[in-house]
Amino acid sequence: METTVQTIGHWIDGQAHPGSSGRGGDVTNPATGRVTGQVAFAGPEEIEAAVASAKKASLDWAATSVSARTQVVFRFRELLNERREELARIITSEHGKVHSDALGEVSRGQEVVEFACGIPHLLKGGNSPQVSTGVDVKSIRQPLGVVGIISPFNFPAMVPMWFFPIAIAAGNAVVLKPSEKDPSASIWMAELWKEAGLPDGVFTVLQGDKVAVDGLLDHPDVASISFVGSTPIAEYVYERASRAGKRVQALGGAKNHMVVLPDADLDLAADAAVSAGYGSAGERCMAISVVVAVGDTGDVLVEKIKERTATLRIGDGERGTDMGPLVTEVHRDKVASYVDAGEREGATLVVDGRTVEADGDADGFWLGPTLFDHVTPEMSVYTDEIFGPVLSVVRAHTYQEALDLVNANKYGNGTAIFTGNGGAARAFEQDVQVGMIGVNVPIPVPMAYYSFGGWKASLFGDTHAHGVEGVHFFTRGKVVTTRWPDPATAGGLELAFPKNH
Repeated sequence: METTVQTIGHWIDGQAHPGSSGRGGDVTNPATGRVTGQVAFAGPEEIEAAVASAKKASLDWAATSVSARTQVVFRFRELLNERREELARIITSEHGKVHSDALGEVSRGQEVVEFACGIPHLLKGGNSPQVSTGVDVKSIRQPLGVVGIISPFNFPAMVPMWFFPIAIAAGNAVVLKPSEKDPSASIWMAELWKEAGLPDGVFTVLQGDKVAVDGLLDHPDVASISFVGSTPIAEYVYERASRAGKRVQALGGAKNHMVVLPDADLDLAADAAVSAGYGSAGERCMAISVVVAVGDTGDVLVEKIKERTATLRIGDGERGTDMGPLVTEVHRDKVASYVDAGEREGATLVVDGRTVEADGDADGFWLGPTLFDHVTPEMSVYTDEIFGPVLSVVRAHTYQEALDLVNANKYGNGTAIFTGNGGAARAFEQDVQVGMIGVNVPIPVPMAYYSFGGWKASLFGDTHAHGVEGVHFFTRGKVVTTRWPDPATAGGLELAFPKNH
């Protein structure tokens, strides 16, 4: 069966741009292993054209009234609601996640669009009249100009939408560098922005590899960088962009723990572990990859998780399955190598995903749910962010031992505790050194009006995504002090330091 190979280029100055660097890469359908597209990789000319177009557009867009900008964002929201199925199909075809999961991704991204529709309220400043005799002070927030977004393969729509709705609503122009593994969603969203009435140049897509990334990190006309990806690359992005004088929010990797106390509902906990560990084939930074079984819960909990994995249907995401393939063959093989390592290092392999029989093409990038028990902290399946459907169970004797285990980890993205004890849950909330916490909720991704982001090696920079922190990230504050003296009494020299009287 032949597959039509499409060309996926850039989006610059409000129109498709095929690319002129002569470099590119394959885009595959993970469920079949077949190449479906060729994506262009930007060179210096495209980078310069993209940023120049965005810079020019940012001036007029910043001067556009907040009401007019809001209308465009709201129109984008309406179009996205009408055509969300279309975007979900694109995501499934290039990423591999099942269709229902792709729809969920679009819905979570849409929440940020809806939050951005409230930008008139979010941009309100403060005002303090008569701080001194005849002197008033007010604060205002203004856009940065051109902002760069570098997004990962695992959420080609949702992660960019963590950033660009707020950035655009606040009056900035956006240059998005999506993952080269699944680039088509970015072009689809660019076309939707144009249909919504966004002026040309305000939303730009620059496809590519490290050349495009470094081009945005170094360009003097790019004011900020928003990044989501692995911790080593997040650290690189933060250091390089910061040296260039940019504002940076770089969200890195994770090793998320789910602590299960003896008083927990173990059926609820097992359901949660399976959903959070194997959903989206484990390719998400908020996936649960470690279950910490406290006290005597381990044997029963492992058996319940094992039973549930047997009911999962693995296969092509368009066939009503529960879990799809991994994004590329290289990544599938890397994840499978961790299963090999776990066996060598002495963990108990309870469920082996390497033997999965998938409902899909034999050449798809398949790896089924994998479950290890009796994992210890020095094993690579525990220390490394695997980013695949591999769930490790660690045994802990006490709550304190479990808490210490979580806090000792270098990552601090998300965590969860399952318990029926409110006191234990409250203590965990206060004492755990992690940015996002769930109580009987396995994946505690906050709503758009709260901010998303972790602690420790999961975040470089001090600003989380979306919510009020996102609004502050994409704007700069000014404080204006004014005096309108009474003409009848004005005049005279005053050399002393100003007095607040």
